[in-house]
Amino acid sequence: MSTVSDSEPFGGIGGVVLDLDGTVYRGDGVLPGAAEAVAALRDEGIAVCFCSNNPTKTPAEYVDRLAGMGIEADESEILPASTVTRDYLRDCHPDEPTYLLGTDSLGEYLRESGQRLVGDPREADVFVASWDERFGYADMREALAGVDEQTVFLGTDPDRTIPTAEGLVPGSGAIVGAVARTVDREPDRVLGKPSPEAAEDALDRLGVPAEDCLVVGDRLDTDLRMGADHGMATALVLTGVSARADAADSEVDPDAILDSLADLPALLE
Repeated sequence: MSTVSDSEPFGGIGGVVLDLDGTVYRGDGVLPGAAEAVAALRDEGIAVCFCSNNPTKTPAEYVDRLAGMGIEADESEILPASTVTRDYLRDCHPDEPTYLLGTDSLGEYLRESGQRLVGDPREADVFVASWDERFGYADMREALAGVDEQTVFLGTDPDRTIPTAEGLVPGSGAIVGAVARTVDREPDRVLGKPSPEAAEDALDRLGVPAEDCLVVGDRLDTDLRMGADHGMATALVLTGVSARADAADSEVDPDAILDSLADLPALLE
């Protein structure tokens, strides 16, 4: 792995998969130099895919949020876990009754795409577990009622924690794990990064071969794992969850470690 000071520039990068929370912004505030770094990528003609494991927002909501931080983006460039989940359901379980343990906004997004959501988990062939701050004991009872060996059990993403301005808070992965322990079986798929479904969706949006792509993020186990598993270069930023010391003990060896996203353009010249 390399730091900014001793790293050779990346060559031939045509697309960047860019994490959002902890990389571009933290909480509601854009990180210093992030907007300028994204603009520099665009000036170099490098395609960008903003890829987040947050399952609560739609691409349109991200466009508005980024615009408020001085970053222009098109919906086609944004890939949250909500969209990876929507695409997987649409491709693999389009006509199956689905129970969602998640936010109302995710439910509305899935309904708008044509997914048939049901209110009784016992009527569902597909059970989707996701982040919801209302999660509690009653939801675990619903999972026990609805998930058996024939039920397709999905998680929107594996992020156990979420970085906020006030510190880490529980994420979808914590809820998916609680459901898995309750029903005594692992999910059939956990979507979002680092899943193959997320990687394929991101590469489709970039239109660039994996070997010409760079994944930039603050999590070794999701952002950089996805890049390493699918033949993409990787860069860890130290503005979110993973620290420099974590990289020394990780199975994923970053190609570069950056203090922040602001350092990225210098490595792509």
